[in-house]
Amino acid sequence: MQRAAALVRRGCGPRTPSSWGRSQSSAAAEASAVLKVRPERSRRERILTLESMNPQVKAVEYAVRGPIVLKAGEIELELQRVMALCTYPNLLDSPSFPEDAKKRARRILQACGGNSLGEAPTCQAPRREMNESSQAAPALSGGSCVRMGSYSASQGVNCIREDVAAYITRRDGGVPADPDNIYLTTGASDGISTILKILVSGGGKSRTGVMIPIPQYPLYSAVISELDAIQVNYYLDEENCWALNVNELRRAVQEAKDHCDPKVLCIINPGNPTGQVQSRKCIEDVIHFAWEEKLFLLADEVYQDNVYSPDCRFHSFKKVLYEMGPEYSSNVELASFHSTSKGYMGECGYRGGYMEVINLHPEIKGQLVKLLSVRLCPPVSGQAAMDIVVNPPVAGEESFEQFSREKESVLGNLAKKAKLTEDLFNQVPGIHCNPLQGAMYAFPRIFIPAKAVEAAQAHQMAPDMFYCMKLLEETGICVVPGSGFGQREGTYHFRMTILPPVEKLKTVLQKVKDFHINFLEKYA
Repeated sequence: MQRAAALVRRGCGPRTPSSWGRSQSSAAAEASAVLKVRPERSRRERILTLESMNPQVKAVEYAVRGPIVLKAGEIELELQRVMALCTYPNLLDSPSFPEDAKKRARRILQACGGNSLGEAPTCQAPRREMNESSQAAPALSGGSCVRMGSYSASQGVNCIREDVAAYITRRDGGVPADPDNIYLTTGASDGISTILKILVSGGGKSRTGVMIPIPQYPLYSAVISELDAIQVNYYLDEENCWALNVNELRRAVQEAKDHCDPKVLCIINPGNPTGQVQSRKCIEDVIHFAWEEKLFLLADEVYQDNVYSPDCRFHSFKKVLYEMGPEYSSNVELASFHSTSKGYMGECGYRGGYMEVINLHPEIKGQLVKLLSVRLCPPVSGQAAMDIVVNPPVAGEESFEQFSREKESVLGNLAKKAKLTEDLFNQVPGIHCNPLQGAMYAFPRIFIPAKAVEAAQAHQMAPDMFYCMKLLEETGICVVPGSGFGQREGTYHFRMTILPPVEKLKTVLQKVKDFHINFLEKYA
């Protein structure tokens, strides 16, 4: 329109009314033509399209937040739309909280910049005063405010890393842990992604190969795709309660050497989604294998508190490595991970975690700290949550009895529900479930008839995706198809949590049973 107005104003010398009219008419016509053409000229192709985007990002898949979960979210929103309000209590002044908890809180806050975890100020009716001509921040007078927190060190708050090191030392029966080898992270996922970023290199046949268990937690395949690394699958032995067989590791690594450089071996213990707990002998064999093949070990141990089978016990890779002697403990590079999201805590939203990295080259350690510094620091509230996990109440403290009672109750109930799930699934024709030794999931194998496989293909779905979608639509139960975790060709599974209360879990399992029987009859 500005150009149109300029065209109207154009001309030289004085105008007569008639000439002005002709000029105005001509200018208006030109302006109209310009306005009609302009939209065509303003169009251009978008820079970022599905064709031009990073193909590694497009290749990333994350089954536990995939179509089934999205569909469940849609159904849930149709049933209920509720906003939760969070309050921020003044914990340190409340008589409702025990003194040992306040002592821990004060210690952490004193180690944080601004004596705060970083929340926005909580004010009691302050009066804001500002010079109208000034752009400076307003002064606060009257009332009181909690100061804004600051970033922590990139590696994490020092006193929390010390507490993590002390926890690992206690857990491993005195095997020392150095706080300088501890890195606080935004959940275990952040630590796993970060260490893989450093490990992946090369091109062609020298590109880094990352060995992961199948079934696996899909974080691993997603990060491998994102980094354009080479995924090297090794299969867990379903017929032997999802055990890890070193002969299978040897097969996988030898085949992988034809097209990549296997450099990383990932272990999930206890297993997700499979729930197995590795024996000490198995861990020794894996460490020896990593030593032989010069592999960097990643030990995902976020379910270390979740062991239910009386025949099983959690053994950390760090402890077994040291007990195998200096030939191993001084040479095998190991990164192990823990999180506030799992175990008996379930504090997923805080995004707290740590990784301990041992036998890392000093120069690489500097590179790791540099990489961590790019994201400044993990959430300080998540770091504080991690401290509570590794520095729980001890005998003699005010909170100890309540803490012990609640922890035992949570883990005891999970153990009961693990056994209940295994038993009830194994009563259903066409479903087989291995013992749930640990973690918090069942990963049963399901029989899918040929006609159902054909129906899934007609819908362009994997058969187990088709099964899980039908289960969701007909019962409201949301499970994740086994194809999202990986499984041997021709087998089908789904992953289901055992977290619901016992009575609700019984109802869920009964609904799955009824659905499965009807599914078999429908597609027989």
